[in-house]
Amino acid sequence: MPSAFFLDSSALGKHYVPEQGTAEMAHLFAKVPANRLTVMEVVSILVRRRNAGTISAGDFAAALSRLHIEMIYSAAVTRVQATDALALRAVPLIEPYSINGTDAMVLRSALDIAAGMRAAGLDLVLVTSDRRLLRAAKAEGLTTFDPETQSTTDLDALI
Repeated sequence: MPSAFFLDSSALGKHYVPEQGTAEMAHLFAKVPANRLTVMEVVSILVRRRNAGTISAGDFAAALSRLHIEMIYSAAVTRVQATDALALRAVPLIEPYSINGTDAMVLRSALDIAAGMRAAGLDLVLVTSDRRLLRAAKAEGLTTFDPETQSTTDLDALI
């Protein structure tokens, strides 16, 4: 079944900052266009890495510029609106999975998109390295990919 990919910030950040899982994200970006959410969270990841001294100010600026260009100008990016309605529909996912509000909104969005895609014979793959979000997504029946623990071979099987 053909797949589309929904990227959580824990995975998307690896595209901009070299760390465990970066090679897998580069492979994904080379192979397929991706749906992405939580640009602000990726910026937060970059700021934390810069403040901790794990990336230089120059690398921070370059990553931020690349993120801006890809998010604003890429036709391959589908943006998910974080609306009040989405937030309200996500609330019931927080308690059973012990996830935060942002992750609940990511999961609710992915579930909504996956339901529509299944009707068209397509699969949605949630790409994340967030352990709680991974467990919740699997429990909800979503296909997942973790760039920190899975290989490009695993990814190719999903493409």
